[in-house]
Parts: sequence; C-alpha cells; structure tokens
Amino acid sequence: MSSLLIKSGHVVDPQTGIDSTLDVLVVDGKIERLQSGQSAEGVDEVIDASGCYVMPGIIDMHVHLRDPGLTYKETLKTAGMAAARGGVTTICAMPNTKPVTDTKEMVETLHRRAKEECPVHVIQLGAVTKGQRGEELADIRGMAEAGCHAISEDGKSVMNASLYRKGMDAAKECGISVFAHCEDITLVEGGVMNAGKRAEELGVSGISNAVEDTIAARDIVLAKETGVRLHLCHCSTADSVKMVEAAKKEGLLVTGEVCPHHFILTDEDVVENNGRYKMNPPLRGREDVKALRTGLKEDVMDVISTDHAPHTVEEKDCPMEKAAFGIVGLETSACLTYTELVCKGVIHRMQMAEKMSFNPARILGLKDKGAVARKMTADLMIYDPRPEYRIDAGTFYSKGKNTPFDGYPVKGEVVCTIVDGEVIYRKGRGVRMPSGEWFKEPNDRV
Repeated sequence: MSSLLIKSGHVVDPQTGIDSTLDVLVVDGKIERLQSGQSAEGVDEVIDASGCYVMPGIIDMHVHLRDPGLTYKETLKTAGMAAARGGVTTICAMPNTKPVTDTKEMVETLHRRAKEECPVHVIQLGAVTKGQRGEELADIRGMAEAGCHAISEDGKSVMNASLYRKGMDAAKECGISVFAHCEDITLVEGGVMNAGKRAEELGVSGISNAVEDTIAARDIVLAKETGVRLHLCHCSTADSVKMVEAAKKEGLLVTGEVCPHHFILTDEDVVENNGRYKMNPPLRGREDVKALRTGLKEDVMDVISTDHAPHTVEEKDCPMEKAAFGIVGLETSACLTYTELVCKGVIHRMQMAEKMSFNPARILGLKDKGAVARKMTADLMIYDPRPEYRIDAGTFYSKGKNTPFDGYPVKGEVVCTIVDGEVIYRKGRGVRMPSGEWFKEPNDRV
C-alpha cells in the first residue's frame, strides 16, 4: 500500500465546490481523505503545498503527438514529459499520424506503447474515415472497443456530409463522441492568416470566418439529426460561440473548446510574416477574441485545450506561405489561462479547473477523473500562483518550440504533477518516466 499526503494546499474542486485550504491524503492512487491537520505519520511521501492550489490534473482533449510516423516533430516520450511539466495528466491524441490511426489494432498499439513510454495517460482518438481521405468510414466500432472515446478527422473536415452523418450514427451507436475540426476547405483559397486589414498589410491571403462557421453550423445540424455528442474543437469565431449557445438552448449534446492562443492573441499581434503566427484556425479579430472570452466567462464554452501541434524550426521559421500550421501548448496552457483569464477576472479559478479538467472528464466519460474528491483517481496538479516570469521556449521538453508566446510574461507555474497517486513531475527535479528514470528540465530558467 502506497500513500501520499499533500499538506496545506488550497483545494479547488469543481465536483464538490470545495475552494479552501485542506490536506489531501492519497492511498493506492485514490483520494482517501480531504481534511485539515492530517498527521503525516506512516505516510510514504509528504508534499508541502502551502501557498499553492491543488487542482485536478489537466485533461487536454486536443493534442497532436506525431507518433507514429512523424517522430522528428514529437514522440510519446517528449509529449508526455511536456504534458507532465504543464500539469496535464491525460492527453487525447489526434489520429492524423502517419499512417492515420484508423483501426482497432492501431488504437490498441498506441495505448500499450503509451503505458510503457509516456508518464501521463493517453487516450488515442480514431479517425472518422480510412486514411482521413473522406471516402470510406474507418472501423469506428473496433476503435471504440479499443477505448478511443471519440472519433475525429482533426486537421481537416469530412466534406462529404452524407458520409459524415453515417460516421456520427456509428459513433452514437458505440457511445462515443465526435470531435469536429470545422473547416470548409473550398473556402480556404490559399489563406494563411485571418482575413482582414493585417493580412492585407502583410500581403498574404486571408482565411475568413466563414471557413469555420459554415462547417460548425453543418455539424451542429447533423448532430441534432443523429443525436451524437458533438465537440467543436479550437473554436475561433464569435459566431461559433453563438452557435454553441443556441445548440445548448435547444438541448443538443454540443460542447465547445477554446485554445489559449485564440482567447489571448488577435491578428493585430501578427507583427511579421513568419510561420510562428500560422495556425489553423488562425488568430482572429478583436471582436472574436472578446466573444470567446465572454463565452468562457458565461460557461457557453466548456473546455480549454491546446491543439498542441509541434513542428521543426525549419517548418515554422519561414514566411507563412511556406510554413506548417500549428502551435505548441502543453507546457504553457496552465500559466496562460491563469494569467490572462483568472488574474484578469474573466473566469474564476474554479472555472479554470472546470474547463481544463472537470468538463473534459465528463465529455469523455471519465467518471473517476477531473476532481479533487474522495474516491477519485489522484490525477492532480499543484499550481503556485506566485512566480512571475517570461515563457522561454528553450526550456520546453517538447521537441516543438513553435509558439508566438516565447518571451510572453506570465504569472504562476506548475510545481508538481501527480498521476495515479505518483509524483511524475516536480519543479527542480524533472519528470519521472514509467521506467522510474527522472529527466531533468532542459535549460531551466531557475
């Protein structure tokens, strides 16, 4: 029997509403007791969390692991270390790997490998269509049996609405969700950033809001017809927020996700024609960002995820016309959310825990995760709100350094990440792998 006692931390638990200083006792990977003044006698390990928040570990519903086939960008190991450092305890891995994850056997293989190579939990999602070619449905039932929890064509949309509806029907029958990347490829027309004044000034082609909005509307209509649970990934427009709100008022099983880069930056922050600003969907206008923040504040938008999409320096440090789409975020989502939303009064710390852990757990059907409550799995993040510093991409565990937030001022940091009751990240020591080996933080700023 193993035990861990977290002393004097400020517990933030969305399930019970606890928002106060308590000790948390963990026994054999489960939360046993929340109570002040607990004795450390006989406990295997004690963590002093004074001045820190004890929150449920982040469940990032939108991550590109690049493994298999694109491991020069990222691996299960490097992404897992990045996740651990960022307070992430569960990852949903998108299926646009090479080859595409579209079979039961591939999902099973990734889950087995993750247990051996990755310090955090990994849920491998399955593709909607074979090879993500949009021509024939993948083995949705088989992948559901392998524990994929959701299907997604992320990286693109299934443009054949009839085929997509059949995929939704299959997902509904299997009791899993559909995660939608909303992009009408026929409207992109070579765009590389948000359509507007800044794109014109830089002399590049723009991506209009309609590229996202037309597919978001279509997918909600199809979800209404099929009854499937639909999750709209990386929403970036004001109208996406309106559509999610309308769907919920109608009682549909529709949820929406926002990424930190979309609720912080606008196209006005694109200071030059450089690939680090190129992401899909793109950084939008001021009114869109305002709507996204209001949607998060008013609980219209349910989830904060990263769309972690690592690329090499060569793929990003070039003009946007030549660069790959994508931004990394596993190691920065907690501090950016806390700095820009909690510290500025947009959301409360309880909402941060809801949107980064509790709501994702409910959407995914993970009944034992997403809360700091008795009998729940001890997947936890200890967050110190006091440090002030600038993000340094050079310190990332991730192979990807592609972020416009390099040098961005933030407040607070993850000091400890716990998975199944075991400390897998500790500030100053590094990340503990499944083998038991510890990896120090690369070029730590401290």
